Amino acid sequence: MDRLANTVRPYAWGSTTAIPELLGVQPTGEPQAELWMGAHPGAPSRVDRGAGSVALSEVIAADPEGELGVDAVRLFGPRLPFLLKVLAAGSPLSLQVHPDLAQAKEGFADEEERGVPIDAAHRNYKDANHKPELICALTPFNGLCGFRDPNEAAELLAALEVDSLKPYVDILHAHPESHALREVLTAVLTADPEAMAETVRQASVAAERLGALDGPYAPAYAAYASIARHYPGDPGVIAAMLLNFVTLQPGEALYLGAGVPHAYLDGLGIEIMANSDNVLRCGLTPKHVDVPELLRIVRFESAAPAVLRPEADPSGEELYTTPIDEFRLSRHVLADGADPRPLPTTGPQILLCASGEVSLRGADGELPLTRGQSAFVPAGERASLSGDGTVFRATVTA
Repeated sequence: MDRLANTVRPYAWGSTTAIPELLGVQPTGEPQAELWMGAHPGAPSRVDRGAGSVALSEVIAADPEGELGVDAVRLFGPRLPFLLKVLAAGSPLSLQVHPDLAQAKEGFADEEERGVPIDAAHRNYKDANHKPELICALTPFNGLCGFRDPNEAAELLAALEVDSLKPYVDILHAHPESHALREVLTAVLTADPEAMAETVRQASVAAERLGALDGPYAPAYAAYASIARHYPGDPGVIAAMLLNFVTLQPGEALYLGAGVPHAYLDGLGIEIMANSDNVLRCGLTPKHVDVPELLRIVRFESAAPAVLRPEADPSGEELYTTPIDEFRLSRHVLADGADPRPLPTTGPQILLCASGEVSLRGADGELPLTRGQSAFVPAGERASLSGDGTVFRATVTA
């Protein structure tokens, strides 16, 4: 087992205080958006097994079956198939969607064949993998997830009393669900930029007013008004109004599969995802928005956000159930004086202490973990947890 040294990513939307507070260090004054734990080539964690600091990706590459296990290598190849993050949103992230595995393979192959440089700003597919993800709240966490029912979206837009939104209201009322959502999103993202900027301005003023009133949509209006303050004139502000607004309480989670438009707005959470960089953006960003490709990927169906709560097994481990194999997130809420909890040995594991102080014990001794510290446990290595605190455990389902 290895203590991990991890990289903080300073994206502009990050909180200036949340990750420093978690790690027990002084803020720098700069945004600190994500703390990465894993072997992603962009910022792999580092370990020290006595010969100096080495990237976890290099350790795994030197002995994939020994570090990941035979089954994980057979299913996912000789690499860690997930990335674990602490995500600290101080302002809204881009509105985005991820492809499924078949779409990712097809899109990546097409761009490779056409010679699109891997680092080109207009490139959609950085790899041939899908990117399902799960976000688990450590603090109250606000986000957007999936399309609202079209009639509900029409009611929300109509209440803004913005003339240029009325055609969208009519479409949402008059068409079958999938056609209505597709037609309105297409119209929003392809509208004349100057005209749409004025629509966004008027809508944001109305949302500010409605967000201050009592009513079932007041929290959503307040959120949309906040988005508009960060992205004035961006068509993604109107696109966001087609989506469900959701607030996760600490311990609650959302699973985001392929084709589901979403955005994180504010809060601190644990995020786990398949190891991919494939993102198609729908707005709230200065980056490239490929509307035709986006429309091919988005699933135009409405559904209320399915909030996940951890389910305990007989050992006391609490699991967030998801329908994919690349990752499995669970947590251990430990009490001082309780018996140590043995950890499974079937796959690679990353353990993150989210609160308190715990001990990770293995054949080679004991590794103490305090809030914000993390560790890697290779497949096959026996270890147990004890102490007084909460530990999140990331692994595979193989």
